[in-house]
Amino acid sequence: MAKTEPKNVADYIQPLNMNGLNGRMLRMPPPAGRKREILFVYGHHSSLERWWGVIQDLNRYGGVTVPDLPGFGGMDSFYKIGQKPTIDALADYLASFIKLRYKRQKVSIAGLSFGFIVVTRMLQRYPDLVDKVDLLISVVGFSHREDFAFSKPRYWFYRSLAGFFSHRLPAFLFKNIALNPLVLRAAYAKTNNAQVKFSNLSKEDHKRTMDYEIYLWHCNEIRTYMYTSQQFLAVNNCTQQINLPLWHIGVKADQYFDQHMVEQHLRIIFSEYHQCFSKMDSHAPSVIADIKTAAPLLPPQIRRILSKK
Repeated sequence: MAKTEPKNVADYIQPLNMNGLNGRMLRMPPPAGRKREILFVYGHHSSLERWWGVIQDLNRYGGVTVPDLPGFGGMDSFYKIGQKPTIDALADYLASFIKLRYKRQKVSIAGLSFGFIVVTRMLQRYPDLVDKVDLLISVVGFSHREDFAFSKPRYWFYRSLAGFFSHRLPAFLFKNIALNPLVLRAAYAKTNNAQVKFSNLSKEDHKRTMDYEIYLWHCNEIRTYMYTSQQFLAVNNCTQQINLPLWHIGVKADQYFDQHMVEQHLRIIFSEYHQCFSKMDSHAPSVIADIKTAAPLLPPQIRRILSKK
């Protein structure tokens, strides 16, 4: 039997041009015998390539589509067309994508972390899309500012910092000073939030991870990064209910979120709530995770549900 060639992420990426913004979209067709269509909405500090291992894993259960979000993954930002990257604007953009892409199809949506914030807001703003969703999965998602596990001083420090650097001049200085590759290599792995990413890595993987982190910091537009950080640090999606059952994947060792608070808030929003836990030992897989190392993100309960159709 001939050896199967490894899949290359570049083979599945195509241009995405919407609302005057240029970006990319990843599309993997469903495997034989699978009809499910899965829309994966990535989180903060992302690109299509960063989630390649997770996307390949999801592809076992159906066709997978992943659009860039404005300002992320190298896509043009909303600032290019004179808009701010609010959660509402991102939700409107995602709704437009779904209406264009899934005109007469049902779709399973998996929103990861900040991506789930956008998915939730979209379903609240466009209740007509609720009936198109045959499965909704929160992958380490959240919905309220009280979900963060940070101390109050740390929380307000992050929120104030994000607000300051979301302005044009501070963002320019941050990009050209703090995000200089030499500065990132010297300091980034020592920062509070990055320490988990770099712990227990071999020398080779440490270099690969650092190289990829530098790429991510530069392919995500910095004003969008900071403005959306300020937005999700102040978010409250608990103001409107959604008539859909939700499957939430939590991580018990999540360094960012209080799982009890996450559950309480998600129960307010969704008509049904089901919870399971990933085997990951941090909020998300490594930025260099392949399909094997990304696989623990999906618990057996979610795999059984995805396999049903």
